[in-house]
Amino acid sequence: MELFDAAPGTGEALLAVTRLDSAALRASGEAPPALLRGLVRTAPKRAASLSAGAGSGPGLAERLAAARPADRDVMLTDLVRGRVAAVLGHPDPTEIAPGRALQELGFDSLTAVELRNQLAAETGLRLPTTIAFDQPTPGALATYLRERLAVDEMTADEPLLAELARLRPAVEAAAGDADAHARIVTRLRELLDAADAVGRPAPAEDDTTRDLDAATDEELFALLDERE
Repeated sequence: MELFDAAPGTGEALLAVTRLDSAALRASGEAPPALLRGLVRTAPKRAASLSAGAGSGPGLAERLAAARPADRDVMLTDLVRGRVAAVLGHPDPTEIAPGRALQELGFDSLTAVELRNQLAAETGLRLPTTIAFDQPTPGALATYLRERLAVDEMTADEPLLAELARLRPAVEAAAGDADAHARIVTRLRELLDAADAVGRPAPAEDDTTRDLDAATDEELFALLDERE
C-alpha cells in the first residue's frame, strides 16, 4: 500500500496488471467509475421520462408544431442530448455537446440500439439500428429527425383557441358563484377589448394629410391666404 500511495506522486504513467470483476460491476446496477466506463458496459437504463409528457400533455409532434422553426431545432437537439445522456449514464444532458462525435462518447452496438429504441418511442419514426453510427453528432442526429418528422404547421390562432377550449369547462363550472362569474366576465371582456385594440388597423393617412406634413411654412401660409 505504501508503494501504491507513492505512485501518484511520481508524475509518471505506468502499465499495471490487475484483476477486474466486470460481472460484479455490471450486476451492481450502478454506473461504473469514469475510469472504467470504457472497460465495463452496464445494461443501459431507460430514462424515467422516456416519452416525456405522454398522457399528460401534448406529444412531440404537437410541441414542434406550436414552436417556431428555429426553436424546433433546439427542441430536437435537447431531446437527442437527453436520450444520449440517459443511455450512456451521464447525469447531466447539458454536458453532451451537440457537435461532439457520438462514437467518442462511447457508443457500442448495444447502446446504439438502445438509443434508437428511445428515439423511436419518442418520435414514432422507424429508425435504423445504426443511427448512432450513421449520424456523427447529436446535432446531426437532431437534423436527421427533423427532416423525417411530419409537422403540421399551426396557424397563429390555433394555440390560443385550444387554450380557450380547455378553459371553457372551468368557466362553466364557476357560473354557480355569482361573484366569481362577474369577475370572470369582466376579465374576459378586458381581454376581448385588448384583442380588438391590437387587431384594429391603424387609420390610413390620406394624401392631404401627408401633403400638409411635408409642406414648408411658406406653403402653409400661402394656403391660408388662399382660403381667406
